[in-house]
Amino acid sequence: MAFSANDLAQVRFAVSPIWEVAPSFRLLTSNAPNPVHRPWIEQVRPRLLAAGLDRGWLAELIGPSNYVPDFLTPAPAGAAPAPADEWEAIAATAADRVRQDLDHLARHQGHLGPRLTSLHAAPATRLAKVVQEIETYWELALAPYWARIRTVLDADIFHRARTIAEHGTGHLFNDLHTSVSWNDNVLRLVRRKQDMPRDSAGAGLLLIPSAFTGPGLRTRMRPPDPPQLAYPARGAGALWETRPTTGAAALATVLGRSRTLLLTELGTPASTTALAHRTGLSPAGVSQYLTALRDAGLVSAHRVGRSVLYARTAAAETLLAAAST
Repeated sequence: MAFSANDLAQVRFAVSPIWEVAPSFRLLTSNAPNPVHRPWIEQVRPRLLAAGLDRGWLAELIGPSNYVPDFLTPAPAGAAPAPADEWEAIAATAADRVRQDLDHLARHQGHLGPRLTSLHAAPATRLAKVVQEIETYWELALAPYWARIRTVLDADIFHRARTIAEHGTGHLFNDLHTSVSWNDNVLRLVRRKQDMPRDSAGAGLLLIPSAFTGPGLRTRMRPPDPPQLAYPARGAGALWETRPTTGAAALATVLGRSRTLLLTELGTPASTTALAHRTGLSPAGVSQYLTALRDAGLVSAHRVGRSVLYARTAAAETLLAAAST
C-alpha cells in the first residue's frame, strides 16, 4: 500500500470494542487450545453455551473461515468509541453493503446458513437481531473484563506513540508485527493473500491494537473508510495472569475490610452468590458492599442471563495498584 504525505498525516490509533468481538468469539467456539486466553475461555465458554450463542447469528457470521463480514467492523469514529456507538454504526449499515458482505462470506464458506439467508433477504429488519446478539455477547464475554483489556490496549498505544516520537513512523510500522514492513513510502503485509491498493479504501490508516487478534493481523479495506489494521497488542500474553494485591491491608483502613476483600476477589468477575461463598460474607452483606463500591465507581455490574456479574473498574485497578506499591 503506497502512502502519500497526506496519508501519513492521517495515521491514527483507536481502541475498538467491536474489533474484539469476532476474534474472541472464534476462540470460544474453537476446540483449538489457546494457553494465553485459557483462563478467560474457561470462565466465559459455559456462559456462552448457556445463552445459546454458539447456535445464533454470530456463529454463522464468524465461522471457521478467516473472513468476517466488513459490516461487523465499522471504522471507529474516534479514539475510543463507546460500545453502544459501534453497535449503532452496525445497525445503520446500508442493505446493499450487508448483502455484498454476505455474498463474499458465502464464497468463503460455500453457503449461507438459515439465519444469514434471512438477513440477506431482509437486512433492514434482521440486522437489529444481529446487533442485539452482539450486545448480549459483549455483556457476558467482554464487558466484565473490559477494564483489564482496556489497560493493555491503552498501554500499547502509549508505547507506539512514544516510538513515533523517538524514531518516526517508519520505525513504528517495522516494529508493529513480523509480517509488516515499511520501505520507500510503501507498507507491505508479506503474508496477505491480496494486495492493498490505495484506491480500495480512504486516506490515512487506522491502527487498532487487539487483545484477541493474533498471531496474525486482521485488515479491512472498504471506501470511504481508511484502511484498518488490527494487530496483537503488546502485553496481551500476560492479560490473565494473577496480580498480587499486597497493599490490601493498607487499603482496608480506607475502604473497610469487607469492601477491600470483595475488590481483591473481583480479579475474576463474579456474582453475589459466588462472592458470598468465596469470602464467607452473607449474600445480603455482599450485595450492600457491592452497591457502595458501584456507587463509588470501583465496581461495574453486567447482566448475564438471570444473574449479574460484578467486575472491578479501571479506577479500582488503579487504586489496588497504588496500594500495592
